Amino acid sequence: MPSFSPESAQTGNAQPGNAQLLAAAARGDQTAWNSLVARYGRLVWSVARGFQLSPADTADLSQTAWLRLVENLDSITEPDRLGSWLATTTRREAIRLLHRRNREIPAEENEERSDEGADGPEERLLVDDEYRQLRVAMAQLPERCRNLLRVLAADSGASYAQLSAAVGLPIGSIGPTRARCLEKLRAQMS
Repeated sequence: MPSFSPESAQTGNAQPGNAQLLAAAARGDQTAWNSLVARYGRLVWSVARGFQLSPADTADLSQTAWLRLVENLDSITEPDRLGSWLATTTRREAIRLLHRRNREIPAEENEERSDEGADGPEERLLVDDEYRQLRVAMAQLPERCRNLLRVLAADSGASYAQLSAAVGLPIGSIGPTRARCLEKLRAQMS
């Protein structure tokens, strides 16, 4: 990866920081932009998927978040918090999208069903009832739990730093909070 500023060459940093990448991207450096996308792309995508939009809407929402970053490259005042900025921007854009539509998208529309090969209507009815019970149980959880579990389900490969930025929890509390949320969900399901 090329160095993005004389300062990074002098310090010998192998990985440029967000400030260097943002400055280089603002100057039109495609390599810097690609590095930002590689660093935060999964975060933006997982936050967008957390709103249970269609795959096409999720892709549009992700692109809109990146467009907002392009529009604000020169005005990011805390480059070290770029992940939080992107997560917040993605959430705000999702809310705008849902408000523009003036409706909520039913969860049934976007569920991925692993049991498409169910044998008959009885099995399908049982599976549909399980999904309904899960939706009801999720709706009864606190918002923080719902958000965390949705982001985890949308992108199980996200790092704790990305999850922290996406849901607004300290890195050290993600695991314990996840455990408490899953326990609450199990209690709601029984």
